[in-house]
Amino acid sequence: MKKIIAVILVGLLLLFSLGFWQLYFSNRPPLTINPLVLSGDGSQIDYCELPILDGSAKLAADIPKGNTPDCGYDHFPMPILAECTEPLSDGADDIRGLWKAVTGKVGHIERVEQCGSRVVVTAAGIIHDAGPNSSGGLTSNDTEGAVLFTIGDKEYCPRTSAGVKWNEGVLDFHVFGWGPVVVKRYREGEQLVWEYADGSITRMDRICTLPEAYKTPSSRGPRYKIW
Repeated sequence: MKKIIAVILVGLLLLFSLGFWQLYFSNRPPLTINPLVLSGDGSQIDYCELPILDGSAKLAADIPKGNTPDCGYDHFPMPILAECTEPLSDGADDIRGLWKAVTGKVGHIERVEQCGSRVVVTAAGIIHDAGPNSSGGLTSNDTEGAVLFTIGDKEYCPRTSAGVKWNEGVLDFHVFGWGPVVVKRYREGEQLVWEYADGSITRMDRICTLPEAYKTPSSRGPRYKIW
């Protein structure tokens, strides 16, 4: 019995070690986002003036995937789907815009872009982009942003990947695109509701411009210094 328990414990330790390595030490995803998106200033835009999705310009699949540079962008980037005019896919609700939390994670601000069946959420230093694109898979492929530890000058934050699917007006975020639902977003009246994996429910009001204090994201995570 002791040998069986020992084997189980060793197996669990190996699984934990492999998972930890994958999250924090595996190669970072290639940065396929248009460099102009990261170099531009997305804080100067009126987000109450949404693009007209009439099919007159680019499709979602014509635009490179957006993803988080390293563990987070250093200033609020330009929209990724600014040139896309593909009409929303069947079953998709229009949740585009800039949103600020008034309950739950109060003060949280996020930008939601949509085009065709593609959805991009930009907030708190991270960029989650899921759907058809010209440079990567359908799931998001980036980092979570919160830095767990540093080694020298290098920051280590967990890898993330999720796919999105509309379910009767609710946008479900599935781990790896096929796993369980960890996040939901949907409209209730004039508000955008965000249900997170930690059980929290956040309600957000639409705003037109990014407050100055949010132009540069705050550092996130415990940031334990290894050496």
